[in-house]
Amino acid sequence: MKKICHLTSVHPRYDTRIFIKECQSLQKAGFDVSLIVADNKGDETKNNIKIYDVGTEPTRGKRMLKTPKKVYEKALEIDADIYHFHDPELINTGVKLLNLGKKVIYDVHEDVPRQILSKPYLKSFMKPLVSNGFEKYENKNAKKFSHIITATDFITDRFLKVNKNSSSIKNYPKIDELKLDISWKDKKNRACYIGSISKVRGISEIVQAMQYSDYQINLAGKFNDKNLENETKILPSWEKIIEHGFANREQIKQILQESKVGLVTLYPTISYKDALPVKMFEYMLAGIPVISSNIELWRQIVDDANCGICVNPYEPKEIAEAINKIIEDDKLSEEMGRNGQKAVLEKYNWKNEEQKLIEIYTNLI
Repeated sequence: MKKICHLTSVHPRYDTRIFIKECQSLQKAGFDVSLIVADNKGDETKNNIKIYDVGTEPTRGKRMLKTPKKVYEKALEIDADIYHFHDPELINTGVKLLNLGKKVIYDVHEDVPRQILSKPYLKSFMKPLVSNGFEKYENKNAKKFSHIITATDFITDRFLKVNKNSSSIKNYPKIDELKLDISWKDKKNRACYIGSISKVRGISEIVQAMQYSDYQINLAGKFNDKNLENETKILPSWEKIIEHGFANREQIKQILQESKVGLVTLYPTISYKDALPVKMFEYMLAGIPVISSNIELWRQIVDDANCGICVNPYEPKEIAEAINKIIEDDKLSEEMGRNGQKAVLEKYNWKNEEQKLIEIYTNLI
């Protein structure tokens, strides 16, 4: 049995892409799978996957300096045939393993150089310098790796220029996890938003939209900024928000069961324009319509499937009008929900991506 080892210094041990999708799919395909994490929760074996914890560091700076070294030392102990790492700060770790004759996969979740351009804590004149510098460093090393896996076709196209062994493995949902069959008449007249809560994810506009609607929103997730949370909760329309806080997968399923529409009205930032929001596909799989930002890529998906309405994410009134239209027309919303679910079952699902992942590993071996 071939030994493979996934490495992360940033993500939680049960990360949806890393653990639930990739590690579990590879384990079921017959590989001996290990996962190295840095979360201070100890070692364990879960679903036949061995998880090794190298511990946390008190600051981001110390994490970036010390954690890669600890991850590398643990990786040497495991002595896997293939290593698969998930964080840009582990690029050098991947190169060192490559130099030992190991097969190494770099899993690129996001387009980091473009992300850097939108970082609020960097001064404007610094952003292009840092972005260009990181892109050169990433490309220089990316050409060495056995395979580059990315989360979107846009990122893959970038890496194909430096490494022909680059493929997209998209974050589509697992069919068996959130596929719901519930009578539409049993649903409540509520919209929902599930996920991390931040300014660029449109929380202010979502809450302001409710001044133009008589309905409520199920809000599941954590605010990433205390000031933003305080500013949002004093808005008059906050009274129409049902706050759930962080929700586990079972709680998310319950929220989706009772909601009639899911919101994914993120700002069209550089980071999101070419992204594939997992939540949008989870709403579709759950059989509820989607209200999404009018980002070109997202509009194409929603329009092709006829599964929702695209809006200007900066316009609360436009968001409210879409919510009202879907909630007030059960025939339309139920049809959109069925269309979205059908699209995920046929196209936008993890089963298709899983096959590509296993093929990459099989070819490497």
